[in-house]
Amino acid sequence: MGPCRVATVIQADESQEQRSAQSAPRGGHADRVRHPAALIRLVSGLCWIALVLLLAGYARSSALGLDTDVSRAADLLPWPPVKLAAALCGGALLLVPLGYAVDRVVCADGRRVADGVLAAVLAYGLSLGLDLLAGDLTTLTHALPGSGGRTDPVYGHLAPVLAFMTAIGTAGRRRWRTALAVTLTLSGLSGLVTGYATPLSLVLSLLLGWTTAHATRYAVGEPVGTPTEGQIGAALAASGVRTDTVLAIGPSRYLVTQRDGRPDLDVHLLDRHVQASGLLGHLWLALRLRTAPRPLGLRPLRAGLEHQALLGHAASAAGARTRTPVAAVELGPDAALVAYHRIDARPFADLFTECVPAASADSGSASVAGSPSVAGSPSVAGSASVADRPSVADPDSSPTDAELRDAWQQLALLQRRRIAHRSISPQTVLLDAEGKVHLVGLARGEIAAGDLLLRLDVAGMLAVLAVHAGPERAVRAAIDVLGRGAVGAALPLLQPIALARDTRAALARHKQLAGELRAEVQRQMPQAATEPVRLERLRPRTVLTVVGGIVAGFGLLQFLFGMDRNPISLVADSDPLWLTAAALFAAVSYPIATFAFSGFVPEKLSFRATLAAQTAGSFVKLVSPGGIGGIALNTRYLQCAGIPTAQALSSIGATQLFGLVLHMLQLAVFSALVGTAVGKGPVEEGSAFPTDLVLVLAAVAGAVVTVSVVAVPSLRRRAQTLLRPLRAEVLPRLLDLAQQPGKLAVGVAGQLLVSMCFVLSLYCCTRAVGQHPGFNPVAVSFLAGNAVGNVAPTPGAVGAVEGLLAGALAWTAGMDRGTAFAAVLLFRLLTFVLPVLPGWAAFVWLQRRRAI
Repeated sequence: MGPCRVATVIQADESQEQRSAQSAPRGGHADRVRHPAALIRLVSGLCWIALVLLLAGYARSSALGLDTDVSRAADLLPWPPVKLAAALCGGALLLVPLGYAVDRVVCADGRRVADGVLAAVLAYGLSLGLDLLAGDLTTLTHALPGSGGRTDPVYGHLAPVLAFMTAIGTAGRRRWRTALAVTLTLSGLSGLVTGYATPLSLVLSLLLGWTTAHATRYAVGEPVGTPTEGQIGAALAASGVRTDTVLAIGPSRYLVTQRDGRPDLDVHLLDRHVQASGLLGHLWLALRLRTAPRPLGLRPLRAGLEHQALLGHAASAAGARTRTPVAAVELGPDAALVAYHRIDARPFADLFTECVPAASADSGSASVAGSPSVAGSPSVAGSASVADRPSVADPDSSPTDAELRDAWQQLALLQRRRIAHRSISPQTVLLDAEGKVHLVGLARGEIAAGDLLLRLDVAGMLAVLAVHAGPERAVRAAIDVLGRGAVGAALPLLQPIALARDTRAALARHKQLAGELRAEVQRQMPQAATEPVRLERLRPRTVLTVVGGIVAGFGLLQFLFGMDRNPISLVADSDPLWLTAAALFAAVSYPIATFAFSGFVPEKLSFRATLAAQTAGSFVKLVSPGGIGGIALNTRYLQCAGIPTAQALSSIGATQLFGLVLHMLQLAVFSALVGTAVGKGPVEEGSAFPTDLVLVLAAVAGAVVTVSVVAVPSLRRRAQTLLRPLRAEVLPRLLDLAQQPGKLAVGVAGQLLVSMCFVLSLYCCTRAVGQHPGFNPVAVSFLAGNAVGNVAPTPGAVGAVEGLLAGALAWTAGMDRGTAFAAVLLFRLLTFVLPVLPGWAAFVWLQRRRAI
């Protein structure tokens, strides 16, 4: 024990510096933490306030009826008792927060009281401000009893009290929480009965106070008292630990030595800092990923304490080498600690550099085997043989085959008891001086885990060992211990989002390693399923689509309600002859689009199947924004037609490139025609198309952007990166097409005619609603609106296209907004809604023929 004790002293000297850094102000405030939960409650409170204001503005009849019913019920009550109760409630509103403030000051919690005062002042000021802003909403007020005035929109007596008490915090203080609830309830009823408040003004006051309290808690942070080493030692001694010294070895980590030769302890502190750390990221991961562990910040402190202790005992009982819990102690409402037997081991991340090819290893990071480790906190004597391993440049520096098999054996012991680790990374796989592997970091683990979580652990261990030993050795060791079935089952889960953050970072530094690992598993088990399991329940693109749809829908509603003429009645009264012509042009666009698509594919395609693919694009547009679904569908169609993937993608790229260029040329031509007509005289009454000066300014702006890209090196490199696929794939495909000029001409003509079909369809729709715009303004409106609408994140650009086309028609063709919107509704009905059913039929037909 002598050498170990010396090593502990050396560790203590280094840890004191870390402890000093840890004790420094965090987040800009000494001993304060901004808990993301307060931010979440702040946002939810603002949403509820907005909802109440919307109800007050739009549900006027319901709100006024509720206020009238309450007033009639209050008139039935005897007046003297009501007045006495109101006086008592007013006194309670002063006494309860005052008493709570005195209690907190006596308990040396004056900083929280100061925060409460700040929140109360802000709540009162916001109440006055909202009174001024919402004074016109009669649903929030009514006539004052016995006078000619009106009540305040916000019943301001409650908001400061609730803000004060909530900002201080009443967790764990049931009596004060009950007193606050009773006081607020009786005071609110008193305000209703006496006629000084309305139901909505009461709700608004409570929401304002609650929201302001959490805004204050997040803005200034919550005071958190970090326990001292002496307090930790005393708490452990009370639980039976023979504490000798307590030394800080990192954030929320302590090394505790014991008397009488007992083993040292590794103590983990759970406090508000630990709960708040990375909570927003974990919340987003939990929302996005089906298998994400529950964020620690959402668990009560005691629940987190019990969970860590339970996982540690369960893993130890399974026979796996891990930190065994010795004691779990609650230090108060804001802190707790778990003491484990200390392990003299170090993480793989500190022992071995990442296993990469020689060319990459030269530019990689150097070995950090000599750096102090927080994860293992080993003594010098206990880890000398581990720390003195040679550099990874020497093949002997990587983990041995026995160590790899031992890592898999530890995981197999956990899996046998159905314990999921959930956080396997190079920091949680440790190696001691005897070459034995330990698995730590089980705080996010689960017992009685399902098969999916157990397979995720296998995938995580494969990735970790592949980083440090190479894919071949990692897979071979896994098969030796777990068998081919378990390793093959993990192949669909070898995807970055399923791995721990440190593992993802290691794979991101060596982008080819993940592909090599998957290829090695497939080589060893060719029969294993390779289709990745979908783990995401919510993708960022989905969130963007939903938000875009809500914004577009709200904008359309505002657009509709702001019109003088009803567009629905205009659509119902449309001219059937022009409507038939519009439908005919919309239908003709599909065979023309078939020729346009086939013209950019040198290989021969079936006209019937290609027509079905273009028709099926109308169905795919419903679930994909910006034409993405159509591109994916056409790519899949070409692949199933026997065209290699590279050539298929090149043909799609050539189609999109020519389509963009031709679209811009058409827009420029029709814009010039409209501009020329405007120069000679107004094309339509009320038309406001930009003059030549505006077009010149647009050209100058384009030239400035081009010169900037050429002159600025970073922009030039970015442009070269974006254009590299065009140069490497699309241009060679165009050279192949150049050998078939007739087919290329068909493709170009088809692209032009498709746009003209849609322009003619829109023009016929404008004539169907009784308007007589010029053809050129209608063409400019469609070409400009369609170009901008293609970048909208909503499926089929719903909302964006309607608003843009209607606005463009009103701007360039002089149509009033209601009539323009009616024409656009007809156009979208013919080109977006009605083709969905034929598109679905074509999609099913292609699937049955295995053409997609």
